[in-house]
Formats: sequence, C-alpha cells, structure tokens
Amino acid sequence: MDMAMKLGSSSAVVIFTKSSCCISHSIETLIRSFGANPIVYELDTHPNGKQMEKALMELGCEPSVPAIFIGKELVGGANEIMSLNVRGKLKQLLIRAKAIWV
Repeated sequence: MDMAMKLGSSSAVVIFTKSSCCISHSIETLIRSFGANPIVYELDTHPNGKQMEKALMELGCEPSVPAIFIGKELVGGANEIMSLNVRGKLKQLLIRAKAIWV
C-alpha cells in the first residue's frame, strides 16, 4: 500500500491504469483535455503492478483501475472523476492541485 500511496502523491495528477482498459484511457483523455499532464502507471506492464493493484484495492478502489490521485489524494475511480466533471468541479480540483493554471 505504501508504494501505491507514494507513487500517487508523486505528482499533481497520477493515474493507475491497465493498458487494455478503455475506461482508463477515457479518464486520462478527459484529464488531459483540461491541460493537465498526469503521470500514468500501467499496472499490467509495471514490474510491481500486481502489488500496486492489490494495494489500490485495499484502499477501496473497486475495480482497481482506473485509480486517480489529484493533489496527492486518492479521488477514486472513473465514477468519481465523471461525477466531478459533470458537476463542474474537476477543473477546480485540478487548479487547486496545481495541475493546471487556468
């Protein structure tokens, strides 16, 4: 769990994905559309991917991907990100995390 939390807090926006997950790709595209440049860890290609996936599940991520950290805090998965976006709060969260400036 420590490794996932450490990596998740290493940048303004961190996304844990799997290369075959189309929802993960959609969430990454959405976040990039605001001008953010997230760090992306693909768990199925990362040497410690299985351990990180287990740690994310222990943190409450079901399913384990996508798991999104913004501002060094676990925001959640696709449902949480889409909900924030629909309510107009995702951009504000990215600004507060200094992932984007305008």
